[in-house]
Amino acid sequence: MAQPRARGWRIAQHLTVPTLAIAVVALLPLAKSGAPEQTDRWTPLTPANVSFSQKTGPTTSAQLLGFNDFHGNIDAPLGSGGLINGTPAGGAEYLSTWLTKLRDAAKADGVRNSDTVVAGDSIGATPLVSAAFHDEPAIEVLNAMGVDISSVGNHEFDEGVDELKRIQFGGCHPVDGCQDGDGFAGAKFPYLAANVTNKSNKLPILLPFTIKFYDGVPVAYVGMTLEGTPGIVNPAGIKNVDFRDEVQTANQYATVLSWLGIKSMVLLIHEGGLQSSPPAPLDPSGCANFAGPITDIVKGLNPAYGVVVSGHTHRFYTCELPNSSGANSLVTSAGTAGTLVTDIRVSLDKKSRKFVDASATNVIVENGVKLADGTWQKDAAGNFVRNAALVDPKIKAIADKYRTAVAPLANKVVGSITADITNIALASGESTLGDVIADAQLKYTASAGAQVALMNPGGIRQSLIYANSPGGEAPGQVTYGEAFTVQPFNNLVVTQPISGAQLKKVLEQQFTGFEGQTTQKILQVSAGFTYTYSASAPLGSKISNITLNGTPIDPAATYQLTTNDFLANGGDGFSNLNQPSATRVYAPGFDVDALTAYLAPGAIAPGPGDRITKIA
Repeated sequence: MAQPRARGWRIAQHLTVPTLAIAVVALLPLAKSGAPEQTDRWTPLTPANVSFSQKTGPTTSAQLLGFNDFHGNIDAPLGSGGLINGTPAGGAEYLSTWLTKLRDAAKADGVRNSDTVVAGDSIGATPLVSAAFHDEPAIEVLNAMGVDISSVGNHEFDEGVDELKRIQFGGCHPVDGCQDGDGFAGAKFPYLAANVTNKSNKLPILLPFTIKFYDGVPVAYVGMTLEGTPGIVNPAGIKNVDFRDEVQTANQYATVLSWLGIKSMVLLIHEGGLQSSPPAPLDPSGCANFAGPITDIVKGLNPAYGVVVSGHTHRFYTCELPNSSGANSLVTSAGTAGTLVTDIRVSLDKKSRKFVDASATNVIVENGVKLADGTWQKDAAGNFVRNAALVDPKIKAIADKYRTAVAPLANKVVGSITADITNIALASGESTLGDVIADAQLKYTASAGAQVALMNPGGIRQSLIYANSPGGEAPGQVTYGEAFTVQPFNNLVVTQPISGAQLKKVLEQQFTGFEGQTTQKILQVSAGFTYTYSASAPLGSKISNITLNGTPIDPAATYQLTTNDFLANGGDGFSNLNQPSATRVYAPGFDVDALTAYLAPGAIAPGPGDRITKIA
């Protein structure tokens, strides 16, 4: 078997980290994250194409195939999550086929070098077919489809640093062992974590970068997650590491790499942005009205980072964004769940070893059967018919092994719904599925005296689709696998006392800038609890008309509040929920158990979507 040798090579490669990492740490006082003031020069509605410098000699070319936020979507995602402007897309068997198609197309164009790169969140928040096996299935399919390099994302830390290292280097799970009976060799590709360092020695927990040679021209790949990762993962698993500033870290490595004679660099970073309409629908390869944290990050980057493959926001785009020199870098994202692949082409000057130009196009990972009229074939229940000709058999063999193993649990019917219940936010930020989940948690903790339940929207990963029948069940019936896909984190359900005044502060903390909140997150609320918010009101004064069962909340009174333990521990920036643990009552099981218990009586309708009122 080749597995021990491959695993040994990966461990040996990581032993080279300390010397270079120490050099980077020594550069801390030299790091500069500032950038000259830029002006808006570009609002493209076409794929990005950046020219960097004039040729000084012969050139070579390379293809980078990029994607991000795969989240263990071995099966094609359902509902709107599996559509790109109406085209059914995604699924590991199809993603692998499209990667092969794009590699073959590059070869036909005379491009001899191709690497597949990922910008984080390949694991974590995954459907049951992967999550039940601690995401070993996701890694095995990524290995088989030829992923070469990945950065870590925030979800790589869902089960903590030690588990991430097992995912990289292999070995059986310390509690559940090797569940599939054939061992686990780990990721064949390096996970890069330049800005995640041990508190004890300040060194990266995994490789910070790797170097590829394209016809003799070295290109460095530096990988990292967002600095804000501690606010969006369970703190228990990351207590011994620091998450450092993205720009400072990237530029420190750029300095060291330039000492090694490397002039061309690619940043794989799990942070991003988003396009906004118009136009509608948005072009998968466009950059319309672009905004987001990645813009300021790129503004501070050393211009050697000619290509930035980003993620986290689950949005698609290809952009030209100014770096610290005022010139543009190519910035891409391929949405989520393997529904798109970014085909990036670069040319490099063999003499100067610099990028000459780079272009990017997002390609849809089609998985459907297209009819003559341009529509997509559906079955009698309204589900898209998958195209057997686009299935990669080697990926299917891996996927089928785990599908078979998990089927008895995944296909167990746990309840039923009357219509689609979606996680799509209404204008207020409320969703019909958010209502149902909050109601489920309130009912689940009734014995603890719960009066209000709050649910974080980022913890609701998929919609419940009436016509979906993964186990052949009747339309409207919901399986455990479907419920787990909605809530895959195995969070605990916690009830704790909170004053009316503190509850208002929690609601105020939904908005960016209030007491450390970095992004707007509208919490989903249970039946009987209502409030109004004003988008234009000052921070700290946005919330009004808070009532419980029609009675105004009393600031001096105490209420019993239910959340998941991620929120209760201050996750998603809700520090005002982090109350003394001695006051908490933990419900049995996990949050998915609350949902399945609520669905069990059957005929559950979508939530009303009228509990939160937004005014100007």
